Amino acid sequence: MAVVLVVDDEPLQRDILKTILDDEGYETYTASSSEEGLRIVKEFNPDVVLTDLKMEGMDGIEFIKSIPREPFKPSAIIITAYGTISSAVEAVKMGAFDYLTKPLDKDMLLLTVKRAVERTALLRENLQLQKALYDRFRIEGIVGNSEKMKDAIEIMKKVSASSVTVLIVGESGTGKELAARAMHYNSPRRTKPFTAVNCAAIPENLIESELFGHEIGAFTGATSRSIGLFEATNGGTILLDEVGDLPPVTQSKILRVLQDKEIRRIGGNESIKVDIRIISATNKDLEKEIVKKTFREDLYYRLKVITIELPPLRERSEDIPELVNFFIKKYNRELGKRIKGIEENAMKALMEYHWPGNIRQLESVVERAVLVSDTPFINLKDIKSELRFSQGRGIIDFDLPDEGINFEELEKELLRKAMLKANNVATKAARFLGMSYKTFWYRWGKLNLNSPKKDTPS
Repeated sequence: MAVVLVVDDEPLQRDILKTILDDEGYETYTASSSEEGLRIVKEFNPDVVLTDLKMEGMDGIEFIKSIPREPFKPSAIIITAYGTISSAVEAVKMGAFDYLTKPLDKDMLLLTVKRAVERTALLRENLQLQKALYDRFRIEGIVGNSEKMKDAIEIMKKVSASSVTVLIVGESGTGKELAARAMHYNSPRRTKPFTAVNCAAIPENLIESELFGHEIGAFTGATSRSIGLFEATNGGTILLDEVGDLPPVTQSKILRVLQDKEIRRIGGNESIKVDIRIISATNKDLEKEIVKKTFREDLYYRLKVITIELPPLRERSEDIPELVNFFIKKYNRELGKRIKGIEENAMKALMEYHWPGNIRQLESVVERAVLVSDTPFINLKDIKSELRFSQGRGIIDFDLPDEGINFEELEKELLRKAMLKANNVATKAARFLGMSYKTFWYRWGKLNLNSPKKDTPS
């Protein structure tokens, strides 16, 4: 039942309005002054306020301005005499929902109140959705008690409230977008847009139009003006994911956004000011890309004012039990299951696995296990096929020399030998190493190995 407050210093007018609104099913309260109205607002949090414009003491406009903004102001309707319509219009400009003129028409009154109630309902729903987002992406909710994750979370907490540029580095699947969203939803920009752009997924000939927009006739097929993502995200946060894959021309334009806080649509002459926070993420070593002349050094230093390193899952295995329990609860809700936990030997297998796909892969494994498990606890059978290994297979036993080893060279050699054994069939090579086809090619490219022609994954 919607709550309506009537504020009027004329007793007869208050009684008539209360009778009409009560008969329509509203929960109606009345006040004879603005001061009394403010007390009722604080106690009952009405959806709609009907207030006379001219009252002794604090008038209707001052009353509306005095209503607290938190969690949000109720929809306010001004009641005015014909001769003061200009004042009512001014009140609407200052935030009132609408105005009604005396003598009041019952049908118009009820229609206006109904529309005001609907507006308040939308505001309340929006507030609830925003709160759900904040709860979901609160930094304290990020799972991880390993030292490396604690360090990353601590930096996130410190920089969230500012607009400083942040570079998030980490392998695919380590949660870079989650970290960016957490910083956005814990910042003053939380009510503004958050936009994630996968720079590697957009073709080079489209990336500039996507980010900066274009004018009519800017290129063949540009039949209408298009607003780019920078402009559409004004006031909010944009995540440039896989920023290392941006083409050089686009890199120079993004540098201008960082320096001048403005963009220019393709084919346009007008510079448009934008207030935007840029967070970037990459799984590449950008310093190596600078040496190779594929990434601008000046852009790199503008992006990495603050750097957050997200460790791969194999380096934070102590976090796996907490992550597994988190995902079990999540997919119990989503899939309507009642899995209570995971058996000890299954958890041991998860903690010993090397997780080339990191947290994203772990989540996928747990989701499938929750779905297929017929027992209260996930067992080894539920996850074994997803981990691409069997007991006693694929273990290399050797002692590390005192001088240590070059792990990158060892990885390169393993990849080369797997490819040689597989006769350059990457799908088979990936199987030899217990990797997915996609992960194999990611590691092969990351280590700058000479790539034979790709086969089609089977």
